[in-house]
Amino acid sequence: MPVRVVDASALGALVFGEPKAEVIARILGDSPMAAPALIWFEVASICLRKIKAHPAQREQILRAFMMAGKLAIEIVEVDHCAVVNLAAEAGLTTYDPSYLWLARHLNGELITLDGKMQRAAKSL
Repeated sequence: MPVRVVDASALGALVFGEPKAEVIARILGDSPMAAPALIWFEVASICLRKIKAHPAQREQILRAFMMAGKLAIEIVEVDHCAVVNLAAEAGLTTYDPSYLWLARHLNGELITLDGKMQRAAKSL
């Protein structure tokens, strides 16, 4: 079964029960998952934005975030120099190409809800 490289848009949707959560859950199934270490910084940022937007739901949001840490996501170190080159080629920041590079490196499938990332993955 190919590894699924999950980005913050997809994981955030799944963790925080956003409209596309069921779609992401179906796509991921029981496949092995991987991500660069930056995934947890990005999901923490999503968590904070959600808390600011919905302060009354703070505890529920934090519980969802803590549960996300129990998911079996292998954290894989990326080649940052290769990521910079990929970012320049794709016209993206260096964050998103970390996921693109990892998907290539692991010969896996990138799972994202980010349209710009999806287009970059297809064009590179």
